[in-house]
Amino acid sequence: MNPSQLRYLTMSFRGFDARAHTGEMLVNADVAQAVVGVFKRLFAAGFPIEEMQITPQAELNLPPTGDGNNTEAFVCRQTRGQTHWSAHAYGLAIDLNPFNNPYVKGDLVVPELASSYLNRDWVRSGMALDGGPAVTAFESVGWKWGGRWAGPVDFMHFSTNGQ
Repeated sequence: MNPSQLRYLTMSFRGFDARAHTGEMLVNADVAQAVVGVFKRLFAAGFPIEEMQITPQAELNLPPTGDGNNTEAFVCRQTRGQTHWSAHAYGLAIDLNPFNNPYVKGDLVVPELASSYLNRDWVRSGMALDGGPAVTAFESVGWKWGGRWAGPVDFMHFSTNGQ
């Protein structure tokens, strides 16, 4: 991907403390306006986000801590367990509150310490739920939610192409 195709966004978000915070994100230029609109809706709905920052490349290569909860879009990486590029590598996917919305494939849960969030009937702040403010906001701009996948299920993942 050509870096000129990315846009640097700063956006307001509600933290888990219900206060306004400012975060940053890199997205594909083609979706920048839609992403800003989604996060405006989330802010207005009071949907909490723990953090929103661009992860430095050096941190991406470190072993995971198991408790990450950073909402982010552009990450130059392959699709988990695949050999093709992820929609994140093109700035066309966003992971929202990963700890509250884990990725699940069989016994694998990512982040590792987030297994208590697999019970989606026990609703807690920051969870992306069918019909909830996060899923509704992303779907309003035509994005797809990984929480509806047959498997693996990726509750944190929203993308333009459903992958």
